[in-house]
Amino acid sequence: MTAPRLLLVNGPNLNLLGIREPDVYGHETLADVERLVTDAAAAHGFDVTAVQSNHEGVLIDAIHEARTTCAGIVINPGGLTHTSVVLRDALAGVALPVAEVHISDVYAREEFRHHSYVRDVAAVHVVGEGVAGYARAVSLLIDVIAGRAEG
Repeated sequence: MTAPRLLLVNGPNLNLLGIREPDVYGHETLADVERLVTDAAAAHGFDVTAVQSNHEGVLIDAIHEARTTCAGIVINPGGLTHTSVVLRDALAGVALPVAEVHISDVYAREEFRHHSYVRDVAAVHVVGEGVAGYARAVSLLIDVIAGRAEG
């Protein structure tokens, strides 16, 4: 029997983790994030498929594919959080539980970052906990998937 799977989605510019504004996003890299999520998921018996793209359509295609291959989605949409209705609609359309993650505290930053199109379709929200927030998001999302928490 195969393990249930999570889709990890990282949006535009997250490929620059560890390089881009380390005072805001820290020194961990995207590879560190993917390893952290994979380890956190494995501790609960889940596998992970990871995708990062600077292209909205690539992310939407991965979300659509997850409909038949994954039990839930952990997503840091990056700047698309504040601009992308189509990304939000893709997440709503696949009807999977979603965990929204932001490394920085978007609510303590510029005003335009305070609105999230993803917020209303996500069961879990982890904001401002650095890269470690991804592991917490995985754990909380798995609780939702398992029926141990509302989602």
